[in-house]
Amino acid sequence: MSMQGRIARADGSKVKRALGVQAALEWAFRVEKAQLELPPPEDVVEEGFGFGLEYVLMQRAALGCKVDGGQHKMGSYTHADAEVIAAIVAGMPDSLGGIRMAIRVAELARAGLTPDWMPGVVPRCVPVETRQNQHGVRAVTEVVGTERVLTRGKWRTVEVLACPITWRPHPEQIASARRGYEDWWQALDWVRDGLVAGGMLREVEVTAAMPKVRPWQARKA
Repeated sequence: MSMQGRIARADGSKVKRALGVQAALEWAFRVEKAQLELPPPEDVVEEGFGFGLEYVLMQRAALGCKVDGGQHKMGSYTHADAEVIAAIVAGMPDSLGGIRMAIRVAELARAGLTPDWMPGVVPRCVPVETRQNQHGVRAVTEVVGTERVLTRGKWRTVEVLACPITWRPHPEQIASARRGYEDWWQALDWVRDGLVAGGMLREVEVTAAMPKVRPWQARKA
């Protein structure tokens, strides 16, 4: 698919299309259907061993990633700039998540998505279990002890009931989702720096534009 929105200079040369790194990734993987060429396994030593779609699918399956069947551009042209972008992503360092993060970046870009950092979610204290009857929904209680009480001049033993509670969603779930977003942001920052420093893109210029670092903090402001 050809790139749109390119502007010609007076001398007939093309002006590079300016894209933020997230937009550039979505163009490469979603529009141009670029594919990751993942590094070979450590036990493969044969030179020139090719890694096509089958290897990518095996790696995704091993990492628990969804397979985006039907999206590979069979026999069609993929823009050279999109191939460069995919190559940079495939070289994700282990310190940023390596192959697993490279696949995550590519999958999110292909779907046109940003990681779910659970916007607007607030942990709420709720009963661990509820039960519904003709009177409505009631919290399930359990016996946590006994007490002696004086009733009408007699001592009686009564059960002490309590309602177990929990937090939903748990604060750790929210924290984990936001750590995942920050890891993705760091990966995009690395990709952007690599594309800018490499200077290999012919028709795309990657700008300094980035997604918000911590959008949940911006909402509080």
